[in-house]
Amino acid sequence: MDTTYEIHPYKLRGMWVFDDQRNGLEQEPFVSGADVIIDDFVREIPGAENGFTLLFSHRPFRGHRLELAWERNEYGGCWYAVRERNLRGWLSPAFLRYYDSPPAELYLEFRQKAIRASA
Repeated sequence: MDTTYEIHPYKLRGMWVFDDQRNGLEQEPFVSGADVIIDDFVREIPGAENGFTLLFSHRPFRGHRLELAWERNEYGGCWYAVRERNLRGWLSPAFLRYYDSPPAELYLEFRQKAIRASA
C-alpha cells in the first residue's frame, strides 16, 4: 500500500509531540534525536512550534524533502539516519501503528500547517 500519512507535531513543554486519535496517540513525544531532526527541518516554517504538518511514507512522493534510512530496531522502536547529514533519530514503538514492520526508507515533507477559515 502506498499510503502517505499526515500528522501535526507541536511543541509541548519544550518537546515535539503529536496526537493521532485514529491510532490512539496523545502527546506522543519525539525523542532521542528525532526531535533534533525536526528542529533542523522546521527552521523556516513560521510558528512551527504551534503546529506544522508532517507527511511521511515508505515510498518517495512529490514534495518530500527528507529521506531516512532504517538502521536497527531497539527498545521496541527503531533508529533511522538522515543520509545526507550526520543525524540519527529513534522512532518509538508508536511508529509501528503505521507500519507492520519498519520500512527500509522513510520519506518526509515538512509543511506549514494550513489555517482553516472559520465559518
